[in-house]
Amino acid sequence: MASSSTSAASAARAGTSQTARATNVKTTRKTRKGTSSDATAPQSLADAQPVFPFTAILGQEEMKRALLLNAVNPNIRGILVLGHRGTAKSTSIRALADVLPPIEFVAECPYRCPPDKSAGLCDTCRNAKPRAKLPTMVGRVPVVDLPLGATEDRLCGTLDIERALSQGQKAFEPGLLAKANRGFLYIDEVNLLEDHLVDVLLDSAAGGINIVEREGISIAHPARFTLIGSGNPEEGELRPQLLDRFGLMAEIRTITDIDTRIAIVKRRLAFERDPIGFRAEYEPAQQALRTRLVQARDRLDTLDVPDDILRFIARLCVALDVDGHRGEITLLNAALANAAFEGRAHVTRDDIRAVATLSLRHRLRKDPLDRTDGGEKIRWALEKLEKESQ
Repeated sequence: MASSSTSAASAARAGTSQTARATNVKTTRKTRKGTSSDATAPQSLADAQPVFPFTAILGQEEMKRALLLNAVNPNIRGILVLGHRGTAKSTSIRALADVLPPIEFVAECPYRCPPDKSAGLCDTCRNAKPRAKLPTMVGRVPVVDLPLGATEDRLCGTLDIERALSQGQKAFEPGLLAKANRGFLYIDEVNLLEDHLVDVLLDSAAGGINIVEREGISIAHPARFTLIGSGNPEEGELRPQLLDRFGLMAEIRTITDIDTRIAIVKRRLAFERDPIGFRAEYEPAQQALRTRLVQARDRLDTLDVPDDILRFIARLCVALDVDGHRGEITLLNAALANAAFEGRAHVTRDDIRAVATLSLRHRLRKDPLDRTDGGEKIRWALEKLEKESQ
């Protein structure tokens, strides 16, 4: 593996400028006169750091598929990844941004409002006239990290009360929820998150709006994001209210296959020695995945859902005693995303089987005396329903 990455690095150095343009984020600004120019400089120090390619990550197929399904269909509403330390949880989530298709947004807007929609906009973009003349930019989908020690002001944003009272201006400093709008909010060690921050996340995730109120002054802005959490279950459990807000849940374990472990170490070593060359080697696979995601998104709204599939989903949730109806809705959205990603014209039972465990394992009722794995219960229920349908 090291030798192959070295040869790729040599090829990459032969076309340094082209490689740099391929690996950096491209941002296009459209001016009021309709002209455009490329700004290839990274938008922040974090953007300037080379990211391990998503397609180079070995193993953990369940987690990677769950991330891609959320990228295809945001209505799934996030993913929770629980498992052992050092199993590429954070690496996979941060690598996701590199394969997501870019988005167009209003330039200078701190919330990245879409220029072609009338709903879900901030006050400035909604009231701008004419909106068609607003300058726009194209850039990467935001993936924002929420640090463990973050305060509520850092998450929600802060109001300058003195300026508001003295000058009558609502001076607002946007927080992480604003930066994550139309993107992903990632929380590492989510099971250690403080309760008051959990409450804020629940409110924003439910309504898609963040409201900041201080001393009788109120500011509201769009905060539609996909919530991604990761953690080690040995360090504590999540509050049930937060657990239920994650659409999918992936459980990952340390890989025990010797050859795979060796390959993982080789790839990581090659990346650390020559990040640009390593990324150039995997760029064709990265581009192919981006194209597949775009095609899946375009296909999503055209998929047919037969009535027998809806009945199968409902029967499965009843058989597993799933509380509420969020299980059916999430399972259907995940199945739609899986069918679109696989290039099908309609949802099949294969799609249900592919996403049932991800969608329902964290919604099962817990019995302290029952040691059976949730995934096993779901597989048994699927097999029973399949036999009854024959």
